[in-house]
Amino acid sequence: QVQLVESGGGLVQAGGSLRLSCAASGRTFSRYAMGWFRRAPGKEREFVAAISWGGGSTYYADSVKGRFTISRDNAKNTVYLQMNSLKSEDTAVYYCAAALSTTTTQSTIAAMQRGGIDYWGQGTQVTVSS
Repeated sequence: QVQLVESGGGLVQAGGSLRLSCAASGRTFSRYAMGWFRRAPGKEREFVAAISWGGGSTYYADSVKGRFTISRDNAKNTVYLQMNSLKSEDTAVYYCAAALSTTTTQSTIAAMQRGGIDYWGQGTQVTVSS
């Protein structure tokens, strides 16, 4: 069992930055690929970024590539999402997600992007004012 708790959301002006954190409970954090998803008002939840269990591989949605950076610290059981050059369209509830790495990294991440998630956080609101 893994519990995920996000923090770091808030209100920021367009062009600004925020760093989201996701703290995970449990001793098996390093076995999980981790990701961030978001749901904007009136829209479906969408993939934002993911990172392999060891942190060596990262993946991003085209809409955030070059602006967002995902990272993890397995010693602290924490995954981060650094968000720079924020735009009003980044306004959403951001969710942390975990998927057990049972196959290749590429397969695990592909499954995550299709919604193959073992655990979700409760979400944190990010609001970007223009």
